Amino acid sequence: MQLPAEAVSATALIEVVRLTAPPRRSPSGPFTGDPVALWAGAEARTALSLAASLPDGVRHRCGFHPGWAMRAYEDHLAFALFEAQFCFRCHEVRLHGPAVPPRLTHQLFAPESPAGRALLALFRATASAPAP
Repeated sequence: MQLPAEAVSATALIEVVRLTAPPRRSPSGPFTGDPVALWAGAEARTALSLAASLPDGVRHRCGFHPGWAMRAYEDHLAFALFEAQFCFRCHEVRLHGPAVPPRLTHQLFAPESPAGRALLALFRATASAPAP
């Protein structure tokens, strides 16, 4: 998977979002979902590294119902650099945000790969953690 390189190097914090409804965007707000964790330092670098190492995948049909998203922020937290929404059923990830070039907005990944399984395990581990 390709991530916006400059935004990745500027990322200081990742907000993990559990998406429980199809993604919608309000006129001025983030995509739907509940923040369930904040990752900084080594946790953020690990998550970004896993996402970047996701191999290309093959599309499966599900209609894109992502369950998890990562919002990447700089240290000033004014706005998200990018958001990556992961659908582990149809193997698609959609990237949104000011740092995302159009060619990276829709990508396919292999969720059964070691990186895919590890990233999903990180997401699932947040499910029982207290909200930030």
